[in-house]
Amino acid sequence: MTVRKPNAAATAAHERLFPGHVSTLAVTDPELIEYFDNFAFDEVLQHTREVGERTRLMTQLAAMIAVGAVAEYRVMLGAALTAGVTPVQAKEIIYQAVPYAGMARVFDFLHATNQVLTDRGVTLPLEGQSTTSSDTRMEQGLAVQQRIVGEKAVDAMYANAPADEQHIQRFLSGNCFGDHYTRTGIDVPVRELLTFAMLAALGGADPQVKGHVAANVHVGNTRGVLIAVLTGLLPFIGYPRTLNALAAVDAITPADDAPTPKDDA
Repeated sequence: MTVRKPNAAATAAHERLFPGHVSTLAVTDPELIEYFDNFAFDEVLQHTREVGERTRLMTQLAAMIAVGAVAEYRVMLGAALTAGVTPVQAKEIIYQAVPYAGMARVFDFLHATNQVLTDRGVTLPLEGQSTTSSDTRMEQGLAVQQRIVGEKAVDAMYANAPADEQHIQRFLSGNCFGDHYTRTGIDVPVRELLTFAMLAALGGADPQVKGHVAANVHVGNTRGVLIAVLTGLLPFIGYPRTLNALAAVDAITPADDAPTPKDDA
């Protein structure tokens, strides 16, 4: 029987990220692992250089939280730490996932992260990264929300919300942005990439994906960066969710060589 194994580039990338790791699937499912590793750790990586390895790994971790892949997340977190993602950054990815994926999903990932970190000799808790208080979170959250989403867009969200939904808008400003986006450890442009990755991976959040494509552009993330992030997510979230997110990218930042829509009249 022919021995199936990944190519040299995929093997080198795998050994760099997972030193000493022996995959049981390479033994039980060699054909799948051969072409998955060749795809995810060679072919795909050729199209993700615009975001850099650490940012790519961070967005992949964020997406794995969104899809609920605890086992794969645990393995990839080890790779991310090996590649230079810091314990603070790892925790900040988890914290930022709470307003987007919900604590019910994030809970197990928080414990998995704590275990991986303590197994590596990291003392918990880590140094706090919060910059707001109960008195300032709303004001500072609204300011960063306006910076990211746009002042007119935020004003419209408040103006268009019925009276009995105004508290949800305040939650977005004070909690989603005030409690999370104002934290240190990860800068706002990378936080927006994490949010984009989580929303793309969640599925069923197409309006939010489109909104955060625009938000990414507001904070300086280009079309090329967004496509590189989605390319890195593709092996882990699949084609349907990737293509849906690409449609949002195309709607907000059309390519220079995009074909002109035909007039049906």
